[in-house]
Amino acid sequence: MKKTFLIATLASALAASTGLAAAQASDGILTVATIGEPPTLDAMQTPTDIVLMIDQHIFETLYTYDAQWKSVPLLAAAMPEVSEDGLIYRIPLREGVKFHDGSDFDAKDVVASLTRWMAVNSKGKQVAGIVESLTEDGANAVVVKLKSRYAPLLATLSQASIILPSEKVADTLTEFVGTGPYALKERKPDQYTQLVRFEDYASPEGEPSNYAGKREAIAKEVRFVPVPDANTRVEGLISGQFDYADSLPVSAFERVEASGNAKPVIFENAGWASLNMNMQQGPLTNKALRQAVQVALNPSDMMLAAFSDDRFFSVDASLFPTGSFWHTEAGVARYGEGDPEAAAKLLEEAGYDGTPIRLMTSRQYEFHYKIGEVAKAYLEAAGFKVDLQVVDWATLTTRRADPKEWDIFITHSNFPGDPTTINTITDSYPGWYVSDQKAKAVAAYMEATSDDDKLKAWEAIQTVIYDDAPLFKVGNFNAVAGVAATVGGYTPTYWPHFWNVTPKN
Repeated sequence: MKKTFLIATLASALAASTGLAAAQASDGILTVATIGEPPTLDAMQTPTDIVLMIDQHIFETLYTYDAQWKSVPLLAAAMPEVSEDGLIYRIPLREGVKFHDGSDFDAKDVVASLTRWMAVNSKGKQVAGIVESLTEDGANAVVVKLKSRYAPLLATLSQASIILPSEKVADTLTEFVGTGPYALKERKPDQYTQLVRFEDYASPEGEPSNYAGKREAIAKEVRFVPVPDANTRVEGLISGQFDYADSLPVSAFERVEASGNAKPVIFENAGWASLNMNMQQGPLTNKALRQAVQVALNPSDMMLAAFSDDRFFSVDASLFPTGSFWHTEAGVARYGEGDPEAAAKLLEEAGYDGTPIRLMTSRQYEFHYKIGEVAKAYLEAAGFKVDLQVVDWATLTTRRADPKEWDIFITHSNFPGDPTTINTITDSYPGWYVSDQKAKAVAAYMEATSDDDKLKAWEAIQTVIYDDAPLFKVGNFNAVAGVAATVGGYTPTYWPHFWNVTPKN
């Protein structure tokens, strides 16, 4: 899938560098304002956007995503050699790569890291169920033997499956040592996470393409500063306090554009917002009530409240945007302008007893909060009692792991290269979406080999998702961020990255 974006500035202002060949290491510092404090730097445990944004500078994975969101080598030396039956993957590893502690990267580190990933990560646990063995093949290759075909294997190895030195692998990480272009120097909670250039970094080859290709640590230091208040991020960007400000309110677009000190950036179809429902405990274990939630909600009003202007969003029931290979209307149901009367009838038929629905959201993503306010109004109009709980993002990501604590939480996701890597499809992702028909539909996808077969299988999965109602897709959004006018070489990506970026003098 090709992820499109529009740079809403003069191209010359954002792409000031003339290419990596001309880039030189700098003593400059890039100060990045983020939406808040990361709950951890362990991306295996908590693969949220804020964690992945920072972690990708420290840690690397075997594969990563190029501009088409296809998985391509990063720490792997090449694409895997796959047996004819699709059950054995031999993955060659790059040589000459070092960790930040000076140790050499090899197959032992990969086996130890992926073993931990399969034990603690939601997608890793899903992979573990179909892995027969994971072994070293000499120092520079690993072999993965599967019990059955697994179409999204490389996609799942392209995100939170970070590779650590085998000696540092533990149930709870105490040292954050990777192979990335930047090393962790200091983390002061609620103040900053300080990364410094790794002088012995071994970059992959190739032209930069999304997260793939050559990586150069031009800035001597990248400092991530938690700034939960969106308006403070805007003011800091305009004043020059920050070189980059993440997740800005759309209302700030014109002001940043007119400032002369910074440029706004729009990412088309940066992701999609959803209300995820608890299928393990509480009233929404009742499928009819989850479908009533779908019927009650008005996606157009929620997206308009969240983004103010249709330049910044689109309302689309498909789980992938128009233009994507995976875009389909198959199975779409109970998605429209909100029908309180029809929803009320479903509530009555389902025997809803008035138990409050705990709707959890955060103001650190302001659009989550605004979606929550409108959702509350529509749900109450249908007859639900709603307890809107507004917490910080770190609390939300912690609390959603406990099924006793919530009924709906609001989140957003990107559009992954493989549709079965959507978080909600994973049995263990908060919400705990488990159903026989989902399992059967996903199993058919895993066996698919051609793109046509995969698309047909994906249409069946989307149909099942609408019927089981584990979530309500609200709509697609175009994210707004800002970068200082004096910063060169910044290229927009879903998880903003700052290698290949030249800081101001």
